[in-house]
Amino acid sequence: MSEPPDTPAPPPPSGAALDHFDWRLVRSFLAVLDAGSLMGAARRLHAQQPTLSRHVAELEAQLGVPLFERTGRGVTPTAAALAIAEGARRMRDGAGALLHALAAARDAERGTVRLTASRVAATWLLPPLLARLREAEPGIEVELVASDQVSNLLRREADIALRMVRPEQGALVARRLGEVRLTAAAHERYLARAGTPREPAELGRHALIGLDRDDTVLRGFAAMGMPVTRNAFALRTDDQVAYGQLVAAGAGIGFVARYCLPHWPGVLPLLPQLGIPPLPCWLAVHREIHGNRLVRRVFDFLAEAVPAALEED
Repeated sequence: MSEPPDTPAPPPPSGAALDHFDWRLVRSFLAVLDAGSLMGAARRLHAQQPTLSRHVAELEAQLGVPLFERTGRGVTPTAAALAIAEGARRMRDGAGALLHALAAARDAERGTVRLTASRVAATWLLPPLLARLREAEPGIEVELVASDQVSNLLRREADIALRMVRPEQGALVARRLGEVRLTAAAHERYLARAGTPREPAELGRHALIGLDRDDTVLRGFAAMGMPVTRNAFALRTDDQVAYGQLVAAGAGIGFVARYCLPHWPGVLPLLPQLGIPPLPCWLAVHREIHGNRLVRRVFDFLAEAVPAALEED
């Protein structure tokens, strides 16, 4: 590093030199150029001064020209150094942009999506689907909120919601996935001791499982022209998972989603002539995060997997 400052600009490196070019040398060169000394550059990069001196010497050897002249107070750039400075800064900025893009792409492949669904859906419908999602998207962590309370997507209590009612908020993007078919059902052990009803009118002679404070089942009977009171139900609970377990245990006849039946060996559907109206199944997400890559991938996966699962029941 002893040539005068008016050293001509170096010729471009040959193709062979570029094949073996160490891009770290540019970082060290710019640090020395900006700091005006090897010591100042070492402090900025938290590196050793001999390391930076070696990097500069290697770059000079590759380019075939000296880049700095030593002075008593530091180093002075040669004309060659000044000639390549702008290109070196573009190279550094390009490397930074590349690293940023790689980090963003890596982050886009990993993250957490919060999904809310009813306790019934979270217990019997979603687990096999989420297992498949994990196989397909190992970088996505899913937080499953199992609740019969409708989580508020507008307050970001969840990212995606699976609902049996159509979302009304205009800020939500919602897709109708299909219908949840409902059926009267009982375990074959119960039917063996109490008999199998062949007509809806025979239900009054059976142990029925109903809801406690929720009047959904009562309204369903009324809609079918069979008004009953809550006293018609031998067992009552508003916990939907406990309700299903009562049916699966053979406690009586209940009214459940057909997609639950494969999970309850021995439970049989009854009285198809009841014609219980199905529930619509909706998938909803806040419009502002619908474009988020992780959220969109989970949304699209469920939009395809849930209808298929509902059809399989």
